[in-house]
Amino acid sequence: MLKFGIHDILEEKKNLLSSLETSGYIAEVENVEKELLRSLASDGKILLAGNGGSAADAQHFAGELVGRFLKERKALPAISLCVDPTTVTCISNDYGYENVFARQIEALGNEGDVFIGISTSGNSKNIIAAAKVAHERKIKVICLLGNDGGALRDLCDYALIVPSDSTPRIQEIHTFTIHILCEKIESDLFGN
Repeated sequence: MLKFGIHDILEEKKNLLSSLETSGYIAEVENVEKELLRSLASDGKILLAGNGGSAADAQHFAGELVGRFLKERKALPAISLCVDPTTVTCISNDYGYENVFARQIEALGNEGDVFIGISTSGNSKNIIAAAKVAHERKIKVICLLGNDGGALRDLCDYALIVPSDSTPRIQEIHTFTIHILCEKIESDLFGN
């Protein structure tokens, strides 16, 4: 196992942030925000899912939209598909864990909604299955990914790919991206 000092970690993070400016990542974040605004403006909702730390990111994003990020405003419709243990365990037991999010999208998703799948590897089987069901239901698919985007890259309408193979750095950029999107959505929907 390689040992890194704090300065090495900071340097890695700075280099990754710099690469986002030249990789097209920022332009794709802007496209994602427009898609989220379009859905919210037409009474759509945002469905989110991930595993492990990415499940925490999905829950965090939903909480910031339903609650608030920086300003007092009306609640926005967002649901993390990770947080209901009865539903998650029921679906996992009856249909397998790979269908835990797809089944919920089938039940809750409507045309005009947006599904956000979060996967650092881009290869989470349950996010892949969810993206396929979302497409069947005419739901836009946005993915926050890492590495090269994995299998999910080609299943997304919008793919925010963090060009790194370091799970901690990918997750940090995912959280940063979530905060950017929340701030922009609040500003654009509710003014400064």
